[in-house]
Amino acid sequence: MALAKKLLHTRYRVNDLEKTLTFYKDALGLEEVRRHKSPRGSELAFLKAPESEETIEICHYPSSGPVEVQEDLTHLAFEVDSLEEFGKHLALLGMEYSDGPTMKETGGGFAFIDAPEGYEIELIEIAK
Repeated sequence: MALAKKLLHTRYRVNDLEKTLTFYKDALGLEEVRRHKSPRGSELAFLKAPESEETIEICHYPSSGPVEVQEDLTHLAFEVDSLEEFGKHLALLGMEYSDGPTMKETGGGFAFIDAPEGYEIELIEIAK
């Protein structure tokens, strides 16, 4: 049976490739694993979280028009050890949560930050 086997990557198109890559690397600690130009001319960079196999494809393709991300359209979610400690890390970079953190009575919680293009990033602390 020909079924999808596993998620390989998710693509986000952006207006400013370098600014976006800097954000994902500095704020989230993602690693750029490869970069190339597609046959149609878009610039593609692939990022990976340390404990994930899936990648995030960041695409810069100006000829398709400017990127305008509508509010609450989509988001990426990443696990963090501590929302409190991650908030301190953000503060050192001159950033802060755009929403939260919201802690659960049973432990753990979640918060959001905004990437440069307006895509939301959810940070999740798993209850221990």
